[in-house]
Amino acid sequence: MKKVKKSLMLGLIFIVVFVISGFLIYNLNPSLGANLDSEKKQQLSISTNHNGNRFLNPIITKMIAPRWETLKEFLKKGVNKKPNLPIKTKRIDAIKFEQETDSSEIQFIWFGHSSVLLKIEGKNLLIDPVFSKRASMFSWMGPKRFNYENHMFVNDLPKIDAVLITHDHYDHLDYSVIKELKNKVKQFYVPLGLRVHLEKWGVPSKNIIDLDWWDEVAFNENLKIVLTPSRHFTGRGLTNRMSTLWGGFVILGNQQKIYFSGDSGYFNGFKEIGDKFGPFDLAFIECGQYHQDWEAIHMLPKQSAQAAEDVKAKFVVPIHWGKFKLSLHSWVEPIEMFLQEAKNYSFKTIAPKPNEINSLSETQLVSYWWR
Repeated sequence: MKKVKKSLMLGLIFIVVFVISGFLIYNLNPSLGANLDSEKKQQLSISTNHNGNRFLNPIITKMIAPRWETLKEFLKKGVNKKPNLPIKTKRIDAIKFEQETDSSEIQFIWFGHSSVLLKIEGKNLLIDPVFSKRASMFSWMGPKRFNYENHMFVNDLPKIDAVLITHDHYDHLDYSVIKELKNKVKQFYVPLGLRVHLEKWGVPSKNIIDLDWWDEVAFNENLKIVLTPSRHFTGRGLTNRMSTLWGGFVILGNQQKIYFSGDSGYFNGFKEIGDKFGPFDLAFIECGQYHQDWEAIHMLPKQSAQAAEDVKAKFVVPIHWGKFKLSLHSWVEPIEMFLQEAKNYSFKTIAPKPNEINSLSETQLVSYWWR
């Protein structure tokens, strides 16, 4: 009997230690970011997109838990879920990117998933930079990036004039990257509430510009930035879902216009964006990590193509694929299906290789590098 009691006691002690350890590892992890206090929540509640407790989607959006059948599929290895060989990539040519001085020419580099470096009106804008090994709060657990021959690092970047973040999910807001950029970049454009994460990580408050949907701010006399609605959600922890806003960006130059969708389910807001600000010279449209269970917050390829048409884009780059496995489809399915759907529309598709410099006048539209 004493042995049984001792075993039970040891088991209980183990469980308590395990729970406390897990609690500390989770709550003391800096990449979790910060939660809004009651004062900040009160400040955000003046937004018409806030109900006093959380932010709301532009239309009714039901986010249901994945079905059991879907969860079981995640546990299976599957076919072609990840690249079988390293993806051939080069180190980015920051000097070449810097030396291009023609302000009438848009240049961009896609780093895989939704990370993009833009040059417009001579300014370098970095959007949703995620360069860490995992899209996760942990460096040892969570979605791991695909094997690129050359991965991206902050030190490889040219001078960055501004950073734009669409929302606070780990595959769009990278703690390690922000820590490296905080003293190198003077302006961070973010949706309402997201500043709490940046401030906790050391970004000076004066360098953060908060935006609500449809807010338009001038970067300089040649460039304006607008936060546009999307159909998605936010949250980096277990208790802060939809506490910060999400969205896409319209970038308005004197000579060119760019749209960046961020993450979104399909909705009539794309047409409204196109009517207000289009046509766009270039649009980056989410296309990847979709599934019928979460179609409300991530578009299917046919919807991504329709969204591109809705915003009146001339050239379109499908993003949110090619770097992380966050769904069940094969890693090349998003781009292949988008190209098929795009045949029905007027825009031209660009499918750039990760880390390569592109311009609308010189880039090869589709090289099928993933094949």
